[in-house]
Amino acid sequence: MERIKRGLRPFVLLGLLFSLLGAGPLLGADATADARTNGSVAKLDLNSASFDELIGVPGIGKATAGRIITFREENGPFLRVEDLLKVKGIGEKSLEKLRPFFKVSRRR
Repeated sequence: MERIKRGLRPFVLLGLLFSLLGAGPLLGADATADARTNGSVAKLDLNSASFDELIGVPGIGKATAGRIITFREENGPFLRVEDLLKVKGIGEKSLEKLRPFFKVSRRR
């Protein structure tokens, strides 16, 4: 039994390391592939997504997430996903990578 415990120790430590560092970047590539192939990833609403939700999207860091929220606060709700092009730092190529992760709700 002790031998089994020693054999599992590296895996437990590796699991703790991933928990502390966050496995988001490792999982992000798979999420991107899923979104492009079968649309199985739940889309975030650009008009209600929090800072933490935005930085969870592959390709969006803290600065871009902050600019998206600031843009939304200063200009009102996004009317379509393409409005991300109005956010500084997001161009056509970025938009195409981000498009599978977002939707826009229609506010009444």
